[in-house]
Amino acid sequence: MARILVINPNSSLACSARIDAAIAPFRLPGGPLLEVATLRDGPPAIYSWADWHAAVAPLCRRIADEPADVYVVACASDPGITAARAATDKPVLGVFRSAVAMATARAGRFGVIAIVDASKDRHMLALDAMGLRERLAAEVALNVTMETLLDPEAARARLIAAARDCVAAGAESVILGCTGMAHHRAAIEAACGVPVIEPCQAAVALALGVVMMA
Repeated sequence: MARILVINPNSSLACSARIDAAIAPFRLPGGPLLEVATLRDGPPAIYSWADWHAAVAPLCRRIADEPADVYVVACASDPGITAARAATDKPVLGVFRSAVAMATARAGRFGVIAIVDASKDRHMLALDAMGLRERLAAEVALNVTMETLLDPEAARARLIAAARDCVAAGAESVILGCTGMAHHRAAIEAACGVPVIEPCQAAVALALGVVMMA
């Protein structure tokens, strides 16, 4: 049976649990094995460039040591994606790039909700690599902690407001720019009126396609 390994590059077990819940509907009868791993020696969360770089070496070690048919890097800053791809001959998908691919397939312009302002530069780096910077209508940073996002209610009103700001700026879909936002997706979509894309779901959908086309 094919195996898709979704790696949370931070050390938060609570964040991994949210990722696992988000991708649970993609566990299909008779389909590929879909597992979530936590990078225990990664940073507690990825806020800064220092956190981003701190995740790269342990991420590459995990990929080199643990066989899978497709790897998914489950952080919307896509930490170490180039290095991770060099660590294996199997496909490695970044969840932010996957979400952008999904957004551009569904509509013209998209918005992004970031956990902190520092995430914006990392998102722009990915958009530039994909040649899609001009498709970004707006990006709104909440400047909150991972713990706040993981709470069932603490950040929901601010997430909805950020999504509505993106729509007002011309976004036809909204990308959740942190995996800690996953459990808010349905509520945000209902409130803002456009498709809201959860990056881990987008990446796993692509990973399933990769496996089925192999």
